[in-house]
Amino acid sequence: MATRKVTLSLDTAAIEYAERAAKAHGISLSAWLSRAARREAVRTGYRARPHDAEALAAADEAELTAAERDLGA
Repeated sequence: MATRKVTLSLDTAAIEYAERAAKAHGISLSAWLSRAARREAVRTGYRARPHDAEALAAADEAELTAAERDLGA
C-alpha cells in the first residue's frame, strides 16, 4: 500500500496511548495510527466514492474487515 508522509499534532495522552498500543501489537506507531484512522473512518460511516474505487481496492482488506467487525462489537 502506498504511503504518504504527513505531520500531525496529537495531545500528549493520545500519543502515549498510541505508542503503547503499537508496541503491544508489535507494529510501528505509523502502522498503528494508519489502522486506527481507517477503522475510525469506517466506524463513522466513510465509504469510498465511485471515483475512489482504485484506492479502495488497494486498501488492506483485512483492516477493512476488522474495522467492520469492530462496528459490530
